[in-house]
Amino acid sequence: MIHELALERRVLHGHFSRDREPVLTVSSGDSVRFAVPSSGWTLDDGSPFEPRTSPEDDGHALAGPIEVRGARAGSTLAVHIDEVVPGPWGETLTAWPHRITWELDGQVGRASTGQVVPLRPFLGVLGMPPVGHGIHSTIPPRPQGGNIDCKELVAGTTLFLPIPVDGALFSAGDGHAAQGDGEISGTAIECPVRAQVTLDLHDELDLDWPCARIPGAWVTFGFDEHLGLAAKKAADGMIALMVRERGLEPDDALALASVVVDLRVTQVVNGQLGVHAVLRDDAWS
Repeated sequence: MIHELALERRVLHGHFSRDREPVLTVSSGDSVRFAVPSSGWTLDDGSPFEPRTSPEDDGHALAGPIEVRGARAGSTLAVHIDEVVPGPWGETLTAWPHRITWELDGQVGRASTGQVVPLRPFLGVLGMPPVGHGIHSTIPPRPQGGNIDCKELVAGTTLFLPIPVDGALFSAGDGHAAQGDGEISGTAIECPVRAQVTLDLHDELDLDWPCARIPGAWVTFGFDEHLGLAAKKAADGMIALMVRERGLEPDDALALASVVVDLRVTQVVNGQLGVHAVLRDDAWS
């Protein structure tokens, strides 16, 4: 079944909280279509979305929370990215008031500085609230997802997240038309988007940190204040995945990972730094 969320006040929020009432309840395997303003709460026509309240709406504009029937803390949520369609404009910020604006047209973005870049749209924030009660920022990524900002999570990919609370309470937003690994200015091409995701439960998959299936590869993630520790978490996740998916012994997986797994910097701008490890399907024959 496909559900649709309207672009309206009750659906949008700028924080994570297990105390927020879900705006929609779906069954495992259902799809949800939604639209969100840019991360700065700006609509397709360039006007600000109103009304907003603080601190509930201080973070990225997110659609949700979406409750998944039967979701239990400790199981795994699979988020299939079905579609991400950018709005007509975008912006990239450095130190205010400097910004580059973008005209987004089909497969390319045209910068106010004259450059033309190919678009690869994705949702920067995909996640669920932390275990604790209260209001939690949308800025850092966490084990249960959030502001992951990984450019690999385009349409056709699947993100697997450990569920922190019963019902899952999944939210998404932060449309990016294109981004480089690292997101080094702090913003990508930030834009409003329309998107569709399909939510599935995987009770048999036990995860401590997110992982993803992208075309031709597996990806594991690590987040930490220290880049080296983020890299270790991503690498440990990949070793566990190689044991689980490839049937290897842990020591063999570690040795092979040193030969065939790539560590990439996801982002360095969200307080918790991100690293993702990539194992190609054709890494060995």
